[in-house]
Amino acid sequence: MVTIAKRENNNKRRYLVVNKLQGKHIPVSGQTAFDVFDSLAQKVEENCKGEKLLLVGFAETATAIGARLAVKLRTDYMQTTREQVSNAEYLFFTESHSHATEQKLVKNDIDSVINFIDRIVFVEDEVTTGNTIMKIIDIIEKLYPDKVQFSVASLLNGMNEESLSKYKKRNIDIYYIQKTNHSEYTAIAESFSGNGKYFPKNTHTSNVEIVSVADGYLNARRLVNGNNYNASCEKLFDIIKSQVNLENIKNMLVIGTEEFMYPALFTAQRFEKEGFNVYSHSTTRSPIVTSNEDDYPLHERFELASFYDKDRKTFIYNLKKYDCVIVITDANPIENDGVNSLVNALRSVGNDKIYVYRWCDDE
Repeated sequence: MVTIAKRENNNKRRYLVVNKLQGKHIPVSGQTAFDVFDSLAQKVEENCKGEKLLLVGFAETATAIGARLAVKLRTDYMQTTREQVSNAEYLFFTESHSHATEQKLVKNDIDSVINFIDRIVFVEDEVTTGNTIMKIIDIIEKLYPDKVQFSVASLLNGMNEESLSKYKKRNIDIYYIQKTNHSEYTAIAESFSGNGKYFPKNTHTSNVEIVSVADGYLNARRLVNGNNYNASCEKLFDIIKSQVNLENIKNMLVIGTEEFMYPALFTAQRFEKEGFNVYSHSTTRSPIVTSNEDDYPLHERFELASFYDKDRKTFIYNLKKYDCVIVITDANPIENDGVNSLVNALRSVGNDKIYVYRWCDDE
């Protein structure tokens, strides 16, 4: 599950723990990712029996994990975000080791649900110190004293005894799939040569059609019910399946954009059930060093403009040729430079059948 990469120009934490089964930086089968997420859901279910839960997934890398847990546990869900949300007040906190440090959670929705839940479960892909999660717990406890309990669920946990003791003293439960030891990760990251391939952003007009779909859209940056969100993603899949030319298609790639990961993984998993060989991953804000060593996870990096903000740098890693590529975003409005840069990157490695779906309300 775990491999180590090197962050670019980040002196606060030189390494990045790359989860090969998560569907973020490295392409993975949607079903494989969901199987891993479901294992974590089972741990939460076993430890929170009879409680009414709100799950909170952390942007950008854990949004799909949190959504999948909410689907499996039939609970309410919302994610943190770095994007702007209409008609929202926010709880602000920071993620000091990240490339993009600002995080926020929609306060309106916490207000609406806080009296009806027993526990908030914060969902992460990997917890190293727990400091970021503790920041938002402190904010919520100050605003809503003695209202709810808290837990943390993550695929990976690298907390040392000192960090774990802080959580234990405050009766915050921690669930995870795999324990990691970070003591050697910086040295491992620094050992790689960084001689991978780096491709510059290409925003020349790509002439690709962007199909806008509003039917069933739910924004998981706001409070959603897991069952409803899954049903909405099923609607989206049905629309895509009815419109994409699947003749002579065997190998497919489904790409999500930044925080918008779950619908892409869901669509990949559903096409996989239809008998196709399907992989999924997403664009990311994280600038990661690439390197040619066989045991290094990321060999090629394509710089992109963001679908959400043309002046924001984003990236995608390890692209290759597929029979068909489906890109799904909820950018509103969508930035043409972002679309052009991703489509041009895909074409540069031989992809010619590319579909771009924009799933959002136009309000």
